[in-house]
Amino acid sequence: MSIRRATAEDEDSMWVYRRLDDVSQWGSWGPVDQEDWRTILAPRLRDVLVIELDGRIVGDFMVKVVAGWAQREIRDHARGVQAELSWALDPGVGGHGYATEALREVLRMCFEDLHVRRVVANAFAANEASCRLAERVGMRRVLYAPAELLHRDLGWLDGVGYALLAQEWSATR
Repeated sequence: MSIRRATAEDEDSMWVYRRLDDVSQWGSWGPVDQEDWRTILAPRLRDVLVIELDGRIVGDFMVKVVAGWAQREIRDHARGVQAELSWALDPGVGGHGYATEALREVLRMCFEDLHVRRVVANAFAANEASCRLAERVGMRRVLYAPAELLHRDLGWLDGVGYALLAQEWSATR
Protein backbone atom coordinates (compact mmCIF):
# COMPACT_ATOMS: atom_id res chain seq x y z
CA MET A 1 0.00 0.00 0.00
CA SER A 2 1.20 3.51 -0.76
CA ILE A 3 -0.12 7.06 -0.42
CA ARG A 4 0.56 9.84 -2.89
CA ARG A 5 -0.83 13.15 -4.05
CA ALA A 6 -3.80 12.77 -6.39
CA THR A 7 -3.63 13.93 -10.00
CA ALA A 8 -6.31 14.66 -12.58
CA GLU A 9 -5.53 11.25 -14.10
CA ASP A 10 -6.84 9.62 -10.90
CA GLU A 11 -10.40 10.92 -11.32
CA ASP A 12 -11.68 7.83 -13.17
CA SER A 13 -10.17 5.41 -10.65
CA MET A 14 -11.61 7.35 -7.73
CA TRP A 15 -15.03 7.43 -9.41
CA VAL A 16 -15.16 3.61 -9.25
CA TYR A 17 -15.70 3.67 -5.46
CA ARG A 18 -16.88 7.26 -4.94
CA ARG A 19 -20.05 6.53 -6.96
CA LEU A 20 -21.05 3.65 -4.66
CA ASP A 21 -23.95 4.33 -2.27
CA ASP A 22 -21.95 2.91 0.65
CA VAL A 23 -19.35 5.64 0.09
CA SER A 24 -21.36 8.62 -1.15
CA GLN A 25 -24.05 8.34 1.55
CA TRP A 26 -21.71 9.91 4.15
CA GLY A 27 -19.78 12.32 1.95
CA SER A 28 -20.29 16.05 1.58
CA TRP A 29 -21.60 15.53 -1.90
CA GLY A 30 -23.34 12.83 -3.87
CA PRO A 31 -22.11 13.01 -7.46
CA VAL A 32 -24.91 12.82 -10.02
CA ASP A 33 -22.64 11.29 -12.67
CA GLN A 34 -18.96 11.08 -13.57
CA GLU A 35 -18.88 14.56 -15.09
CA ASP A 36 -20.35 15.97 -11.87
CA TRP A 37 -17.64 14.06 -9.96
CA ARG A 38 -14.94 15.75 -12.07
CA THR A 39 -16.50 19.16 -11.40
CA ILE A 40 -16.57 18.47 -7.65
CA LEU A 41 -13.04 17.07 -7.50
CA ALA A 42 -11.18 19.55 -9.72
CA PRO A 43 -11.01 22.52 -7.30
CA ARG A 44 -10.20 20.21 -4.38
CA LEU A 45 -7.55 18.10 -6.10
CA ARG A 46 -4.57 19.88 -4.56
CA ASP A 47 -5.74 18.75 -1.09
CA VAL A 48 -6.30 15.08 -2.01
CA LEU A 49 -4.08 12.08 -1.38
CA VAL A 50 -4.88 8.66 -2.85
CA ILE A 51 -4.31 5.21 -1.39
CA GLU A 52 -2.90 2.72 -3.88
CA LEU A 53 -2.97 -1.02 -3.36
CA ASP A 54 -1.28 -3.25 -5.93
CA GLY A 55 -1.37 -0.37 -8.45
CA ARG A 56 -5.09 0.33 -7.94
CA ILE A 57 -6.56 3.37 -6.19
CA VAL A 58 -8.73 2.11 -3.32
CA GLY A 59 -9.29 5.24 -1.26
CA ASP A 60 -8.54 8.89 -0.74
CA PHE A 61 -7.96 11.49 1.93
CA MET A 62 -8.63 15.19 1.86
CA VAL A 63 -5.93 16.94 3.88
CA LYS A 64 -6.57 20.65 4.16
CA VAL A 65 -4.15 22.76 6.20
CA VAL A 66 -5.99 25.68 7.77
CA ALA A 67 -5.56 28.33 10.41
CA GLY A 68 -6.56 27.67 13.97
CA TRP A 69 -8.86 30.15 15.66
CA ALA A 70 -6.99 33.08 17.18
CA GLN A 71 -7.62 36.57 18.40
CA ARG A 72 -6.90 39.30 15.84
CA GLU A 73 -3.68 40.50 17.42
CA ILE A 74 -2.02 37.09 17.19
CA ARG A 75 -3.78 35.46 14.26
CA ASP A 76 -0.57 35.21 12.23
CA HIS A 77 0.65 32.66 14.78
CA ALA A 78 -2.34 30.44 14.04
CA ARG A 79 -1.87 30.18 10.26
CA GLY A 80 -1.26 26.69 8.93
CA VAL A 81 -1.34 24.99 12.34
CA GLN A 82 -4.31 22.67 11.86
CA ALA A 83 -5.20 20.00 9.30
CA GLU A 84 -8.76 19.00 8.49
CA LEU A 85 -9.15 15.42 7.27
CA SER A 86 -11.83 13.46 5.50
CA TRP A 87 -11.59 10.08 3.85
CA ALA A 88 -13.26 7.50 1.64
CA LEU A 89 -12.34 3.87 1.05
CA ASP A 90 -13.55 1.36 -1.48
CA PRO A 91 -15.79 -1.00 0.54
CA GLY A 92 -14.41 -3.88 -1.50
CA VAL A 93 -11.10 -3.64 0.38
CA GLY A 94 -12.59 -2.93 3.81
CA GLY A 95 -11.82 -5.06 6.83
CA HIS A 96 -8.14 -5.60 6.06
CA GLY A 97 -6.67 -2.69 8.03
CA TYR A 98 -5.82 -0.57 4.98
CA ALA A 99 -7.79 2.46 6.18
CA THR A 100 -6.14 2.28 9.61
CA GLU A 101 -2.67 1.96 8.12
CA ALA A 102 -3.34 4.79 5.67
CA LEU A 103 -4.80 7.13 8.29
CA ARG A 104 -1.81 6.53 10.58
CA GLU A 105 0.49 7.48 7.72
CA VAL A 106 -1.56 10.60 6.91
CA LEU A 107 -1.39 11.62 10.57
CA ARG A 108 2.37 11.09 10.50
CA MET A 109 2.60 13.32 7.42
CA CYS A 110 0.48 15.99 9.09
CA PHE A 111 2.55 16.11 12.27
CA GLU A 112 6.04 15.28 11.02
CA ASP A 113 6.08 16.68 7.48
CA LEU A 114 3.54 19.52 7.63
CA HIS A 115 4.26 20.33 11.30
CA VAL A 116 0.66 21.04 12.24
CA ARG A 117 -0.22 21.15 15.93
CA ARG A 118 -3.72 19.67 15.60
CA VAL A 119 -5.59 17.37 13.23
CA VAL A 120 -9.40 17.28 13.14
CA ALA A 121 -12.06 15.22 11.40
CA ASN A 122 -15.84 15.65 11.47
CA ALA A 123 -18.54 13.14 10.60
CA PHE A 124 -22.14 12.17 10.90
CA ALA A 125 -22.40 10.29 14.21
CA ALA A 126 -24.28 7.56 12.33
CA ASN A 127 -21.20 6.94 10.16
CA GLU A 128 -19.97 4.30 12.57
CA ALA A 129 -17.13 3.04 10.38
CA SER A 130 -15.50 6.48 10.21
CA CYS A 131 -16.00 7.05 13.92
CA ARG A 132 -14.38 3.70 14.75
CA LEU A 133 -11.48 4.47 12.41
CA ALA A 134 -10.80 7.85 14.03
CA GLU A 135 -10.85 6.28 17.48
CA ARG A 136 -8.70 3.33 16.39
CA VAL A 137 -5.82 5.64 15.46
CA GLY A 138 -6.03 7.58 18.72
CA MET A 139 -8.20 10.53 17.77
CA ARG A 140 -10.57 11.50 20.55
CA ARG A 141 -14.10 12.70 20.21
CA VAL A 142 -14.13 16.36 21.15
CA LEU A 143 -17.57 17.29 19.89
CA TYR A 144 -21.01 15.76 19.89
CA ALA A 145 -23.63 18.03 18.34
CA PRO A 146 -27.26 16.82 18.31
CA ALA A 147 -29.12 17.37 15.02
CA GLU A 148 -26.31 19.55 13.65
CA LEU A 149 -25.82 18.11 10.16
CA LEU A 150 -28.40 17.95 7.39
CA HIS A 151 -28.20 14.68 5.45
CA ARG A 152 -29.69 14.66 1.97
CA ASP A 153 -31.75 11.50 2.65
CA LEU A 154 -31.97 11.17 6.43
CA GLY A 155 -32.69 14.72 7.57
CA TRP A 156 -31.02 16.36 10.57
CA LEU A 157 -28.45 14.04 12.14
CA ASP A 158 -26.04 14.27 15.03
CA GLY A 159 -22.49 15.34 14.23
CA VAL A 160 -19.22 14.36 15.86
CA GLY A 161 -15.78 15.91 15.80
CA TYR A 162 -12.48 14.17 16.45
CA ALA A 163 -9.08 15.69 17.14
CA LEU A 164 -5.51 14.69 17.83
CA LEU A 165 -2.76 17.01 19.06
CA ALA A 166 0.88 16.80 18.00
CA GLN A 167 2.00 16.04 21.54
CA GLU A 168 -0.54 13.22 21.78
CA TRP A 169 0.77 11.79 18.52
CA SER A 170 4.36 12.04 19.73
CA ALA A 171 3.50 10.30 22.99
CA THR A 172 2.19 7.25 21.10
CA ARG A 173 5.23 6.98 18.81
